[in-house]
Amino acid sequence: MCEQKWGTPDALRSLLSEIVSWKSMTLSEGERQFPMKLQAKLQDLAYFQEFPERLALHDADLRRQFLTALYKHPDAKDTICLISHFDTVNTEEYGDFEALATQPEELTKFLLERQDELPKDVLSDLKSGEYLFGRGTMDMKMGLAMHMHLIEKASIENWPINLVLLTVPDEEINSSGMRCAVPVLLDLAEQFGLYYKIFLNSEPVFTQEPKDESHYIYTGTMGKIMPAALFYGKETHAGEPLSGMTSPYIASFLTQEMEWNDTFQETELGETTPLPVTLQQRDLRLEYSTQTPYRSVALYNVFLLKQSASEIFDLFERTADVAAEKCNEDYLRVCRKNKVEPIGSVKVIRYHDLLDYARNKFGAEFIETVKADIQFREDWDEREKSLRIADKLMIQCQELAPSIVLLFAPPYYPAVNSTGNELVEGCIEFVMERAKEKYGLTMERIHYFNGLCDLSYVNYSGSSDGWTAFEENTPVWNDSYTIPFEGMQKLNAPVLNIGPYGKDAHKRTERLHIKNAFEEIPTLLEELILGVPVTPRHLADFVE
Repeated sequence: MCEQKWGTPDALRSLLSEIVSWKSMTLSEGERQFPMKLQAKLQDLAYFQEFPERLALHDADLRRQFLTALYKHPDAKDTICLISHFDTVNTEEYGDFEALATQPEELTKFLLERQDELPKDVLSDLKSGEYLFGRGTMDMKMGLAMHMHLIEKASIENWPINLVLLTVPDEEINSSGMRCAVPVLLDLAEQFGLYYKIFLNSEPVFTQEPKDESHYIYTGTMGKIMPAALFYGKETHAGEPLSGMTSPYIASFLTQEMEWNDTFQETELGETTPLPVTLQQRDLRLEYSTQTPYRSVALYNVFLLKQSASEIFDLFERTADVAAEKCNEDYLRVCRKNKVEPIGSVKVIRYHDLLDYARNKFGAEFIETVKADIQFREDWDEREKSLRIADKLMIQCQELAPSIVLLFAPPYYPAVNSTGNELVEGCIEFVMERAKEKYGLTMERIHYFNGLCDLSYVNYSGSSDGWTAFEENTPVWNDSYTIPFEGMQKLNAPVLNIGPYGKDAHKRTERLHIKNAFEEIPTLLEELILGVPVTPRHLADFVE
């Protein structure tokens, strides 16, 4: 039997430090290089030297790639897919010691010299010696390191189940890696005769509130969608304000209606989504002018549990109708007071209807030219491109102004939940009991992971009607942004997230609990996969 490279806590810690040192901030060159380095690392395993075709890189977008590594038992069809992402957020907040942000051992030692800069709770954790600091230690290269350890051990010990390690770029922005991975997972299943029984992510434990130190297991993930609006008024000189209508004036009414609007909130299984907020509101002009602003945009963040994209868009439209009515009432009051004729009333238009109007007016070729010109701008992301396409169409259809054009901007993360699934419930029961029995560790279940997660794209239980409004009202749909809804429906296996405990993801005090990460969770995951008794039955009974 081969000796394990990553079979001890110390070896696993060294592995984590190495892959953390491979800088991989989203949209950086390091993110592009990371999967190639990882492939070379996994090629050192005897199993992948024997079966090199089971370790592969696959294209995502923007010259990025994701990696799959398959351990295949010759007699097994049941397959657990281990999901992780290897991109991280940026490191500017580390300031003058940014160079140490991806050097966990060195950073942890260095922080002992900068104690006066640390909050009390961080300093306490640092002095305890129980935490390892660094960008990506918690979110989420430790999850990837654990999966590498599991697939290595499975291949050496000939575990009687298949494992697919999938690690992707871009989770932190658009999840393009995971969205591109869906058809590849389906192809792997067909090629190797795999039957996906569960998608197991190892995102870290996130606090539910400040100072929360509970350890959670997640049986689903919250969804997120981004309703957006283009506000198109009528330009005028600042010296003649009532000869036009400013777009910020129109925008103020919708933002008032959207911000903290609890009609968008959902409660399911005792858990409630956060209130919606405005993520961005701005003028589309790039320079100062005494011409009044007449084109503005806003992005609104909405979390969801059960509602579909179509249901959210209907609610967004009703909210915009209320805002437009209030705007028109206030505007007429101003006009009457100043004895001027109104320029018109604000209308609410779905992007889909604006698109049809422009197509009928100018033809399909005009629409394609507008979209192509916008897509050519590599300096604009998917949100900016969506807003600019709507803006270009409205510039040519100003007879529709003043108006609020409603649309969706990427990304869209559908909510997923596997609470009540027999396999998942058995896994939860087993892990909780073993954690308490073996480590004295109390673990609690959360039904919806309270951060964005790639598990959103491995399971879709809704109908096509639920995503129609998203396809129709997302300007970049099918050009630079898609979601493989039909493929997600075909995967359709339950989801589970069991990851290491840490604190302060996306902060310069990001840190990982050493014992939990290198001893407790890897052992619990190994025992779970191997099928230690859950009740009187074994895990194998659940996956038949």
